[in-house]
Amino acid sequence: MAATPDNSAGAGSPGPEPSDSTEPGARRASLRAIKRPHIAFSGWSRLSGKIRVVDRGRERQLMVHGEILSIYPLDGNWTRVRREYWWKALAFVELPRRPSALLIGLGGGTQIHLLHRLASPRQITVIERDPVIVRVACEWFGLDRIAKLEIVCDDAETAIAGLARARRQFDYVMEDVTYADEPEVALPKLLAMVPLVTPRGSLVINRHRHGDPKPMARTLRLYFGQVKIRRVRRTGENTLICCSRPRVSRAADA
Repeated sequence: MAATPDNSAGAGSPGPEPSDSTEPGARRASLRAIKRPHIAFSGWSRLSGKIRVVDRGRERQLMVHGEILSIYPLDGNWTRVRREYWWKALAFVELPRRPSALLIGLGGGTQIHLLHRLASPRQITVIERDPVIVRVACEWFGLDRIAKLEIVCDDAETAIAGLARARRQFDYVMEDVTYADEPEVALPKLLAMVPLVTPRGSLVINRHRHGDPKPMARTLRLYFGQVKIRRVRRTGENTLICCSRPRVSRAADA
């Protein structure tokens, strides 16, 4: 679930140039002050642990246990996110016009904002187990201004089972909670999501690059006509398994 954003993405705009009379030591101190991150929020959740909202120049980050779970450009420039997995997860699959979307794992809602900018979804449903994360995302990451957003606050397995019983389906499903789970632990959870994908839809799974996605992809090919493993970028930690064209008969078995 963590990302490794480009170091340049969070760099703030430099302040005024010091005058020629500025001493070198004062110049260094001034630059350090400009680049120092600002902690906008710090809290604790029983489910997630230590939560911080950190502003680094033009970028706001949601950090849980020291890992970056979401980023939000304070200046509204989302192009800096192009190299990250949130953007690639949308770029690597073909979405229908005005898709319905299901996101498993909220974070700060980076992909919710990207969906609205890149795909004009008619509805977004999010599963997030931690109400503190939901509150932080709404208060600090602009989710309170997003229309047609449904948040299901429950653990993923219970919420997915409930959506399946209700025969809900989505054109785009993004799974972002089994990121570091062993394949044998993650796979049953992923197969439970297969019936939630529409015949024209896609399931995208975010995995750590050391998580060995190949065995998982082999099994998922029994349920989807197309399964591709895509490395987000060479220096990053995220690998995406992109599954499209669900096999209807197999989906019912899952």
